[in-house]
This record gives sequence, structure tokens and C-alpha cells, in this order.
Amino acid sequence: MVIFMETTGKERRESLCESTAGEGCGLKKVLDIIGGKWKILILCVINDEGNVRYGDLRRAVYGITNTMLAQSLREMETDGLVERKQYMEMPVRVEYSLTDKSRSMIPILLMLKRWGEEHL
Repeated sequence: MVIFMETTGKERRESLCESTAGEGCGLKKVLDIIGGKWKILILCVINDEGNVRYGDLRRAVYGITNTMLAQSLREMETDGLVERKQYMEMPVRVEYSLTDKSRSMIPILLMLKRWGEEHL
């Protein structure tokens, strides 16, 4: 937690969102790209496995539909969280991996995981 000293001598904590979920809110931006039921779970599988094929993801993320997995992967690729690599083989093989951007979130997700284990 970051604490600032105001000129009046009072302490003020750093706000989680200066504009309370408005345009400039960093938390809102994060939730926009990883929010929802599936995206963090997809990141977990790719982080654990490295390069992951679509079918392996489908089996690893229990309960996700083909439509939801395909949509989530497209959005995550657009947002720069996963990289899609297509191999020109027959049948066509596609693998997904984490980008540097999503790898930088892994320590934060681990902290959330630990918090959940301790408090929920």
C-alpha cells in the first residue's frame, strides 16, 4: 500500500481507481481483458503447459464450450495476451503461448491465488 503525506500533514492512501471505473481506471482496463469466467483459467493452462494446442486447452479448461474457447482466445490474441502460431501441416496445427505482457501478470495472479487459498 502506498501512503502519501498531504501538505496538511494528513496521510492519504493511494486510490485503487482515481476515476472509479472510468476511462483511466487501470483496474477496469485489466478486468476488460482478463475478466469473465474463462480467461484466467486459459492463462493458467498455457502458463503451466507452455505451447498448448486448441484441443488440449479444450480438455484442460473443464466446462468451456468450443464457442467460448475460440472467442476467448481471439480476444486474448487481440489484447496481446496470447500468441497464436499456425503450422502449415495437414491437418493444420495451431498452438497458443503466453506473450511477455501476460507473463508479467503471472506473479500477480499467483498472489491472488494465495489470497484465495488463505481467505476463501
